[in-house]
Amino acid sequence: MKISTKGRYGLRAMVDLAINSKGEKVILKQIAERQNISEPYLEQVFSTLRKAGIVNSQKGAQGGYSIAKDISSITVADILIALEGDLFAIGDADNILEEKIRELVWQSISESINKCVEKITLEQLVTECKKAIELKTPMFYI
Repeated sequence: MKISTKGRYGLRAMVDLAINSKGEKVILKQIAERQNISEPYLEQVFSTLRKAGIVNSQKGAQGGYSIAKDISSITVADILIALEGDLFAIGDADNILEEKIRELVWQSISESINKCVEKITLEQLVTECKKAIELKTPMFYI
């Protein structure tokens, strides 16, 4: 399994959107600047996420993107599958030996990966990222 930049950047952008939206629409330019990702590339990513029902978009002066559902109901799997398709594609076996290896090894790995990303929600990622940001923010005492 290899996650492409589309999946990696898409997950980062979704966490950024969740942290920074505060109930408002967010324009991609802001996410692109904060995450150092090309805006045209993010447009492709968010188009896919919109079609998957993960984000909503609104055009115009007051436009931008918002998350379509509660972040506690969106999993990492939802985002990655929308952007990447099947996370661990295993081709057909050519012989019995390859078929058994596929069943016992590759299928087991695939199931483990899917279980893992299905457990992690966008809400959990946001919570952990906010904690990490707070720890890195210097405190000034007078």
